[in-house]
Parts: sequence; C-alpha cells; structure tokens
Amino acid sequence: MSDTPIPTNAATPVLSAATLRDALRQMLAVLEAERQALAGLDVDAVMGAANDKGRLCGALEGASGVILDDECRAMLEAARRQNEVNRQVRNLVAANVAQRLNVLTGSPQLYRAGPRYAYAGT
Repeated sequence: MSDTPIPTNAATPVLSAATLRDALRQMLAVLEAERQALAGLDVDAVMGAANDKGRLCGALEGASGVILDDECRAMLEAARRQNEVNRQVRNLVAANVAQRLNVLTGSPQLYRAGPRYAYAGT
C-alpha cells in the first residue's frame, strides 16, 4: 500500500484525483487481504481489514467532487465486485458455523442471525 496519507474526516476538503486513485488502490488491496483472511478463517486479519475498509470509506467520502476517469471507474467497479464476493464468502462461513453449532448442540437453530429470531433460553 502507499505511504500517502489519506484524509479521514468530513472536515477534509475534496480529494484530488490522484488521492482518489491511491485510496481506491488501497481499498482493492484491503479487499484482497480480507478475502484471504476469510478463506483462512483468520479472525484477527478479518477485523483488521474491516478497520482498514472503514478508514478508507471515510476517506472516500470526500471524493464527491472528483471527476472520475476510466481508471477510477474501473477500480470502483472492481472494488464493488470484490466486496460482494467477500460478503458472499462471509455469509457462507457464517452459515457453516451455524450448522456446526446446531450439530454440536443437537438442537435445531438455537442461533440465528437477525432481529426476527430470539432464543428465550427456557
């Protein structure tokens, strides 16, 4: 990743095109690291990637006034696709863990993500 500091707060002026390209390159690198962490079930690396993504998303908020060139558009689309792949992998891992927990407890669906489901414990 680049050593160029990326601004990270709303008071920061609009990003330059060069800074935007650098932030997008960093985001692509973070998304790849996240994919590898998910594949390796490395929780610490997944959390590190989540923190990096949050920081970079904050930096990219200042890009609303930048005119996107073809390179930036391509990187944005690549980041969207990679983020979607990572989301799908994360969901598969979560479903696998839920299934294993059910097998271990001998109970059907004690754990379900989302607000519709609750386990009263009684």
